[in-house]
Amino acid sequence: MLERPGVVTMRGNPLTLLGPELQPGQKAPDFSLVTNDMEPVTLADYQGLALALVSVPSLDTPVCAVETRRFNAEAAKLAPDVRILTISMDLPFAQKRWCGAMGIDRVVTLSDHREASFGQNYGVLIKELRLLARAVFVVDRAGLLTHVELVREIADEPYYSGVLSALGRAAG
Repeated sequence: MLERPGVVTMRGNPLTLLGPELQPGQKAPDFSLVTNDMEPVTLADYQGLALALVSVPSLDTPVCAVETRRFNAEAAKLAPDVRILTISMDLPFAQKRWCGAMGIDRVVTLSDHREASFGQNYGVLIKELRLLARAVFVVDRAGLLTHVELVREIADEPYYSGVLSALGRAAG
């Protein structure tokens, strides 16, 4: 597995990411994730949709909570064939509980806890923590990456307007 040391930091401390560095224009890699109801899903389940794949370390942390609530509010404004998927290593039961408590009803939360296939295939699995780095990947209807944002400091939020603009173009 490819190791990329020092690509992201946590409170200024460098961390190592496992997996490739993805670029816009590449085909979006497949993944095997689990829904809040323990059902398996892959990229093929979202074929033909424009997607924002949002990876976060854990929904139960302040920055991840703010980010997911913000994307949930933005998702309410999107066309029905556009989805925002928030992916973490949190257990599906914890994701379901958290979403219910926070009123998350537009963003789909998915767990990578079983295989870490999203983390490895998208190059955002943190070796030292077995958590996902904060990143956003926009995928167009043809399955191509059109926007990649890896947030360097895990405690920072993504550039929302850039993500939403890219998602609008991918849906267009």
